[in-house]
Amino acid sequence: MPDWTETHRAVVHPWNCDVLGHMNVRWYAHLFDDAEFHLWSVIGLSHATLKKSGVVTVIANTNTDFLHETVAGELLTIKSAFTKLGEKSLTISQRMTNSETNTLIATQNTVAVFFNMETRKSSTIPDNIRRKLEGVIVSD
Repeated sequence: MPDWTETHRAVVHPWNCDVLGHMNVRWYAHLFDDAEFHLWSVIGLSHATLKKSGVVTVIANTNTDFLHETVAGELLTIKSAFTKLGEKSLTISQRMTNSETNTLIATQNTVAVFFNMETRKSSTIPDNIRRKLEGVIVSD
């Protein structure tokens, strides 16, 4: 049964914090983006592998919910999952927690569209990639 996968760990540094003393929104995006790359790799579909199939994914939409502030010195863990599979797209969901308290800090849902590198247009998901993704979809 597929499950959420730990994809990233980080520490909040003072330079990640804004004038209010908590991590600025730009760093959430950075950490979630790094984690997403690892999620693809975990299932054997790194972006280099996708390119060999003639497709990559591009982000069509991202939605982040900020639930709890985080400050310098906190340790963070991100867990990620593929949660919805469409004809040309899929949804990637992520959860950021405090590593020590397990407090949920933020969630992110991203819609990634498959993109043909040659035509520069959206593409249906190739069958070999679809089969692999079908085996790892987790309910949100």
